[in-house]
Amino acid sequence: MRGFEIVRPDTMEQAIELLADGDPGVRPFSGGTALMQMMKTGVFVPDRLVCLKGLAKDHSGISVDDAGGLRIGAMATLSTLERDPQVAAHAPVIARTMKALANVRVRNVAAVGGALSHGDPHMDLPPVLAALDAVAELRGPSGSREVPVAELYTGYYETVLKPGELVAGVIIPPAAGAVTVYRKTTSRTADDWPMVGVAASLELAGGQVVRVRVIVSAATSKLQRMTAAEAALTGQAAGQEAFEAAARLAAEECDVIEDAHGSARYKTALVGIEVRRALQQASGGEAAA
Repeated sequence: MRGFEIVRPDTMEQAIELLADGDPGVRPFSGGTALMQMMKTGVFVPDRLVCLKGLAKDHSGISVDDAGGLRIGAMATLSTLERDPQVAAHAPVIARTMKALANVRVRNVAAVGGALSHGDPHMDLPPVLAALDAVAELRGPSGSREVPVAELYTGYYETVLKPGELVAGVIIPPAAGAVTVYRKTTSRTADDWPMVGVAASLELAGGQVVRVRVIVSAATSKLQRMTAAEAALTGQAAGQEAFEAAARLAAEECDVIEDAHGSARYKTALVGIEVRRALQQASGGEAAA
């Protein structure tokens, strides 16, 4: 491996300035868990790495606003999400999901901003945040903007982030009466990368579905929201028949890719199974992820 430079800015503004020219040999990193793997395999050969650890003091906090929304700083670690009482109270699906994400060593260093900006469709956190209608706060040379997490990705390892833009935090609106679950199927251990990930959020009133979000990841090249399944389910009586119909639509709608984890045909079948199971869990208020 050839030599490279590491710089450590103390503020978000300094980090943005170091990244603003869009040089492909320059990358930011927070925990670095994914980036180090890319470097080890030669997928990425850096000229300069911008270490964001100096931003942790200002961008790792977790708070609840007056409306009941949850704000998470980009430098908060995944272990922090797993243990934080505010996360457990306002978005318990996040805390549950973290327990089966990689291992404690990874969760201790991996940060929210990196998990969102890396663009790997196998990440567990992005689909969960998308199902919660979370919004990513981006900061760059042109200022700040907000992008729904569900719209953050454009393709495999591709995001809408512009040169110099960084994820500064995530804002999760109040859940109201919705219950959100996340399910994943892995080809190896339970905490491994998923071959299929499904996050579903369901709000019921009088036994009818009044709001639903269904997000599929890992089997696809990017997060995909199952809009046809959501539209068909909204207004219907919650139950096995409606959930099975929505699951069939999701399997048809999903742009499944074939990879080392399984064939497209196999993963398409899994999408339908996991969507149905996720909706069933959410309708019963089940906590199992």
